[in-house]
Amino acid sequence: MTARITDIDDGPGHGVGARLSAQHDGATSAPWADKLWAAVRTADEYAAVDVVTDALAAGVEPESVLLDVIGAVQNKVGLEWAANRMSVADEHAATAINDRIIAILPARRPANSRGRITVACVDQEWHALPARLVSETLRLRGWRVDYLGAQVPTAHLISHIHRTGPDAVCLSSSLPTRLPLAHSAITAVQAAGTPVMAGGLAFGADGRYARLLGADAWAPDARAAADRLAAGLLTRPVPAHQTIDDLPHLGDQEYTLVAGSSTRLVRDTFQRLEQHIPAMRDYSDEQRERTAEDIAHIVNFLTAALYVDSDEIFTGFLTWTAEVLTARSVPARSLLPCLDLLEEQLHDFPRARRLLDAGRTALGSRS
Repeated sequence: MTARITDIDDGPGHGVGARLSAQHDGATSAPWADKLWAAVRTADEYAAVDVVTDALAAGVEPESVLLDVIGAVQNKVGLEWAANRMSVADEHAATAINDRIIAILPARRPANSRGRITVACVDQEWHALPARLVSETLRLRGWRVDYLGAQVPTAHLISHIHRTGPDAVCLSSSLPTRLPLAHSAITAVQAAGTPVMAGGLAFGADGRYARLLGADAWAPDARAAADRLAAGLLTRPVPAHQTIDDLPHLGDQEYTLVAGSSTRLVRDTFQRLEQHIPAMRDYSDEQRERTAEDIAHIVNFLTAALYVDSDEIFTGFLTWTAEVLTARSVPARSLLPCLDLLEEQLHDFPRARRLLDAGRTALGSRS
């Protein structure tokens, strides 16, 4: 496993599929999206600025430029990386351009603010552009927005809430491995008396994990988030709310024990894998490092799946990873020995064994 599946932490939120916003006005926006794609694909920031400026001058609504042009192009960036048609460097350059050209959109101060909203990424969540799309959409619709950006520690988020008193907090997360931290943030914000809307791929395509973790609302994209808030402010939560109330299965301690031993699991799995695959002994230092990081991702998704007790989180990650590896001419079956070795070490954990069995089944269905 040396195809760098660890790059999922570096990009724009590929995560097992990607959707930053719903398509709204395809006939009007598609030609502009094509032009912007050509600009970011060649890392031509000046051409990208011209596309956005010209689209606005042509009468395309700023929200459509934001979501149906910039958002659509960013979505394509993630898909092209997964298909191995963009390098990580190309992807980062495209994302940086998209992030910068958002500043071209008008930022008029509304005459009468609808209210104040805080938008933040969950702690350790680096994929900030989806959250920024939400922030800018809300601004365009007349809200006062405090955009806190990527990986906001929960303690700092709570401090901000106490200082500013927002009407709601929008929490964004792209990777399911952040769900335990997202849960902590949701319960902490609610304990401060502020309702939470969750969004991003981490919470599931249908928002099932947002509901499971007790969020007050969920939105699949920036428009839906803005529409939901426009329909009426979220009801302020009752403070008495703890993690175990939402996830009683955590009482078996499997998540706590497996997460606490994750470093050892990665180390021991790597060493055992080396014994099973003699060719690994000839790996370069870089190949060895990448393999260890890939194992760490598998363990991290396993622990996230244990947290919410969801086979889908683990199997979805494995099948997506298999597609990424296949696109890079690495056989997907290279994942199976890692699952077998993890099961040997987790024989006393029935939920973990169930997840690993489900992972093997999902990978086997692809062959």
